[in-house]
Amino acid sequence: MTDQPRSTNVTYHASAVTRAEREVATGHGGATVWLTGLSGSGKSTIAAALEHRLVAAGIPAYMLDGDNLRHGLNGDLGFDAASRTENVRRAGEVALLFADAGVVAIVPLISPYRADRDRVRARHTEVGVAFVEVFVATPIEVCEGRDPKGLYQKARAGEITGFTGVDDPYEAPEHPELVVNVGLSPTEAAEQIAQLLL
Repeated sequence: MTDQPRSTNVTYHASAVTRAEREVATGHGGATVWLTGLSGSGKSTIAAALEHRLVAAGIPAYMLDGDNLRHGLNGDLGFDAASRTENVRRAGEVALLFADAGVVAIVPLISPYRADRDRVRARHTEVGVAFVEVFVATPIEVCEGRDPKGLYQKARAGEITGFTGVDDPYEAPEHPELVVNVGLSPTEAAEQIAQLLL
């Protein structure tokens, strides 16, 4: 859906408050932390631990979980390639708004296609907002063994098609700011990420 028509007859209205003024108000600059990896890799669990860690340190943070976004903002999207691209685009734009406001937006989202994640990074770079890509590199065998939502089982049984890692590709990041390997606890992984922001 990247070739969707642009809105017409709209004008960007700049805020009267600068990003620097927001940073003074919150005591910290905003950023987007984008956790990518297979279903069941631990993205959301790590994201929740990171959100808790940052808020406990007095840093405004908010988790924009992929499933949560599909209950509202992205509820009209499916799981075909075009919908996945639009899902990532919308999540990226919301995260950018949070980060511009001085909040650390934490986005645990499978986001299987490298080009989609790169577009989100480019949007952040374009406006000078920090973007931290974290690859939760849990092997598919481990993810499938966990299968917390029963999705791998359904995909293997043919009840779900286009499932990332089974019959749809996952493109790992080439240059993430951090790789989280299996074996770290969610708290340890969150601390590694937090150190990139503190």
